[in-house]
Amino acid sequence: MELTLKEKINADYMSAFKAKNTIAKNLLSVIKGEIQTIEKNSGVENMSDEEVIKILKKTVKSLKETNASFPSTQTAEELFIAESYLPKQMSEDEIRVAVDAIISSMRTTLTIKEMGKVMGQFNSKYAGLADGKLVSQVVKEALSEKV
Repeated sequence: MELTLKEKINADYMSAFKAKNTIAKNLLSVIKGEIQTIEKNSGVENMSDEEVIKILKKTVKSLKETNASFPSTQTAEELFIAESYLPKQMSEDEIRVAVDAIISSMRTTLTIKEMGKVMGQFNSKYAGLADGKLVSQVVKEALSEKV
């Protein structure tokens, strides 16, 4: 039986604690706290992997911003640890193929104003697997070419 993302984070936290890996333990403690806070506030007992991924993405974004402003070995290590829990991200080429398939399956002439429809379809099929800014850029380019 495969562990949920929340269970994996809890197990890795205990391993880091026992191994006295302070950086991993502290980071995973913060992530666990975020999960517990959201579960408590929403009344959910076991958060879905998709919800945990949202927390991880927020953490990764924050760590990237911190590392850009104040680069450090610790922040880089924390970033590596947090990113290891995220699903493998699609490459730009994979995103282009998926966006082109979505656009051609819609069977209508789309304009740049209908970008939201394409983005919605992409997000429903590939949620969490691609950077939103990159997807937006690819969709804009694809729709601009079609016009």
